[in-house]
Amino acid sequence: MDIEEKQADLIDYFVKQAQSLTGASLAGVVVDATSHPSLFAFSEILSVPNVAELQGTEHSKYLDLLQLFAHGTWNDYKSNAVSLPILAPDQVRKLKQLSVLTLAETSKVLPYDQLMQELDVSNVRELEDFLINECMYAGIVRGKLDQWRRCFEVQFAAGRDLRPAQLDGMIQTLSSWLATSDNLLLTIQEKIRWADTMGELEKKHRKEVEDRIDEVKKNLKHLTYSMAEATNYKQADMDLRGHEEYSEPGVMDYEEDRSRPKRRRQPLV
Repeated sequence: MDIEEKQADLIDYFVKQAQSLTGASLAGVVVDATSHPSLFAFSEILSVPNVAELQGTEHSKYLDLLQLFAHGTWNDYKSNAVSLPILAPDQVRKLKQLSVLTLAETSKVLPYDQLMQELDVSNVRELEDFLINECMYAGIVRGKLDQWRRCFEVQFAAGRDLRPAQLDGMIQTLSSWLATSDNLLLTIQEKIRWADTMGELEKKHRKEVEDRIDEVKKNLKHLTYSMAEATNYKQADMDLRGHEEYSEPGVMDYEEDRSRPKRRRQPLV
């Protein structure tokens, strides 16, 4: 099961818990949710009416705590620790994990010095252990630890709950993306129509060429036949003329010679 599926199941569980409880029991649900090692999204729990009703009560600080885990960082907690419940070690670790996700939203190259300051880590070894064991192994980030450049190169980071101020910007970004997608779709459709038209023209041209080739073949066949006939006629004519030229002039036909009277020889004196 990947992190998204785990999140969905856990969110569903804690939402149902929050819907059925109030007061101190509901505050306990908030503590459990913010301590769970696999839960990193809290806006659905915040939207439960029972949770919103904690505002103005003796348990309102748990509503503030839930809002902190939804949108805040470790530094935000330190700045408002007086008005918030004391965090258990699991909650501290979770809030530091969420702080890494917040930093990854704005930059994909996170300097070690910045991370150590944001997470209250005193040395590089401790920082790298936290990034590997608590962030990468948890599946909320993927990246490369660059000790030479002293930075963490983020390749993937899970998203956090949207802050109310981010909603308008997100809507604008999505609207712009939608408009760009529509324009791209129109361009693709025009390219498809152009390709279809060119395909039809190519088929028509190929048919014309094939018809022309067939016509030339027929004409060549007819021409070859005519030339053969002419050659045969010429050969026959030459044969006839050759026969006439072969007959010697002055030689009488045998029948013609018999029809003539024979001459008498005169006696010698």
